[in-house]
Amino acid sequence: MSRFRAACAVFACLMTLLALLAGCTGGRDDRTVVRFWAMGYEGEVVARLMPEFERRHPEIRVEVQQLPWTAAHEKLLTAFAGDALPDVCALGNTWIPEFALLDALEPLGPMLARTPSIEPADYFDGAWDSGVIEGQVYAVPWYVETRLPFYRSDLLAEAGIERVPEDWAQWREALDGIKRHVGPQRYSILLPLNEFEPLLNLAIQQPDPLLREDGRYGNFRSPGFKRALTFYKEMFDLGWAPPVSNTQISNVWDEFGRGYYAFYINGPWNIAEFRKRLPAERADDWMTMPLPGPEGPGSSVAGGTSFVLFRQSGNREAAWKLVEFLSDPWIQARFHAMTGDLPPRRSTWRHGELAADPHANAFRQQLERARPAPRVPEWERIAQEMRLVGEQMVGGHYTVDEAAAELDRRADAILEKRRWMLDRRVAGGGR
Repeated sequence: MSRFRAACAVFACLMTLLALLAGCTGGRDDRTVVRFWAMGYEGEVVARLMPEFERRHPEIRVEVQQLPWTAAHEKLLTAFAGDALPDVCALGNTWIPEFALLDALEPLGPMLARTPSIEPADYFDGAWDSGVIEGQVYAVPWYVETRLPFYRSDLLAEAGIERVPEDWAQWREALDGIKRHVGPQRYSILLPLNEFEPLLNLAIQQPDPLLREDGRYGNFRSPGFKRALTFYKEMFDLGWAPPVSNTQISNVWDEFGRGYYAFYINGPWNIAEFRKRLPAERADDWMTMPLPGPEGPGSSVAGGTSFVLFRQSGNREAAWKLVEFLSDPWIQARFHAMTGDLPPRRSTWRHGELAADPHANAFRQQLERARPAPRVPEWERIAQEMRLVGEQMVGGHYTVDEAAAELDRRADAILEKRRWMLDRRVAGGGR
């Protein structure tokens, strides 16, 4: 019996020891979990920065979910309906108004007030304003983009153009001079008919807003928009631009390299693409320039992606620490080195690769004049109608006046529900 009791005691000790060992090696993770959704390639890259964040904040664990851009919008709406949104999300700037209207976003004013490291004055105005809806800040910019011309410096020199154009009059002279130099089989500029951005950037330079009456109606019959539409149409009518989409040429980089066109309006990701794809003998024959405006250096549209917190989150404080970390200028510089995305803070541009990159310098200048697109949920649909009507106008189906009227008609139809909702809000005395 004594031997049996001794064996039982030894067994009990062993079980206690195993339990203690299990507690040491496989215990619960009591850290706060922050769910972070990010779209596209950036969602893959940002995961590499999480070990550094968790080292600084050992009480927090971040779960990064990468979403493809093509499926992200539907997934976000489904998650909203199912009360399954993440804590923090990198939201495309044109989607911010929609989720603000759904009352899905947490206003960030109180958090910003106690976070001096995120200084709104350090951000490019157009990028910051993209996240401000009816006076409330709902988003902090993560990375920015805007469009401007890439150009073949050697072709401009051969055509006798001594300096890059700064306004529309100088740009017309340059486009005409290049066309006369390159002949009928080549062109001055590529304006792909399947892209709305070139026309939109000409339009955003005008004093007239693209929508009127708090976004209730289109404003495309305004003198400013018709001025932009006239210039856009002129570039095709005079043979400066070929009436093609970018799917009707081999690819934009090869055609740029062989001189099929001399100007191409596009975004900062093409800095890396042109460096990689152009032949070695063309390495010094291209540059970027700010977008000319009607009377001088012009505005452009502020694009990009911003951080938002969702109201459904129970971990907003921890999620805000992640936003603060990813908004640090040094972290943004690292993120730029990893992705090529442009940082939204001026202070990040003062050091390192960006400060020394001659092709990025024009983007730095342009971002000072970038402006947000109309902040209504329906804007992406309206922008696509702008592309379609612009293509039909180039094809001879509309005059400038007819195209402007048609755009107003289509925009007003798209905005019908918005008018109904805004009118009900006014009648009800609030939101």
